[in-house]
Amino acid sequence: MKKFFLLPFIVFHVLSAQGIQNSEQLIKSMNDRYAKKWYKTLTFVQTTTRYRADTTSATWYEAFSFPGTMRIDMDSMCAGGMLLVRDSLYIFRAGNLSSTRYYVHSLLLLGFDVYFLPPQETVAKLRELGFDVSVFHEDTLQGRPVFVVGAQKGDLHRRQFWIDKERLYFVRLFEPAGADGTQTRETQFNKYIRLANGWIAPEVVFMVDNKVLMTEEYQDLRANPRLDPKLFDPQYWKTARWR
Repeated sequence: MKKFFLLPFIVFHVLSAQGIQNSEQLIKSMNDRYAKKWYKTLTFVQTTTRYRADTTSATWYEAFSFPGTMRIDMDSMCAGGMLLVRDSLYIFRAGNLSSTRYYVHSLLLLGFDVYFLPPQETVAKLRELGFDVSVFHEDTLQGRPVFVVGAQKGDLHRRQFWIDKERLYFVRLFEPAGADGTQTRETQFNKYIRLANGWIAPEVVFMVDNKVLMTEEYQDLRANPRLDPKLFDPQYWKTARWR
């Protein structure tokens, strides 16, 4: 009985997605689908594994307040890490502020903030990041239909992002890499699961020229936890904690 009850809901969203013909419509549809539904705060513990000459792993602690705010504590709370507050990036080393700069985080924008920001603001940020939002096509990924923004079909080098057609969440990004831009960096958001009224990809894979360089695996996922605003204030980096 439950399956039959869900069928009209699924059909509605599939038909809605079929009406998307360009990047602006896609971003608006993503926002329309989850606005005021997506979780507003998020925390998790992350296992970060780097693959170089040898393999190393570290534990990161991450907290988010959407849109645009993220805190990452590396290994021990309030020691090293980073804080992103509305496109201002703060880097901390040994508990002290090391540097700060302007930074638009493409993965935060496409994976989360797109459901909170006005669509025209998201599109403007995508243009700022170098995505050609006038280029749009459909493809498939792991058997699922996707929308692709930024490159023609078959081009897996130019800066582009992929969105699941049915569920309207971010799944893949390509961009030029290396000093001369001839390498290709790929990021995948994998193994999506439901979280509150949104989604989360508990595995993120980073590759260059099809070689895996780093993976992230998320545990202890918590949607809508109550977070002290001081967590995201640089002057309280040493004292604010969420664990």
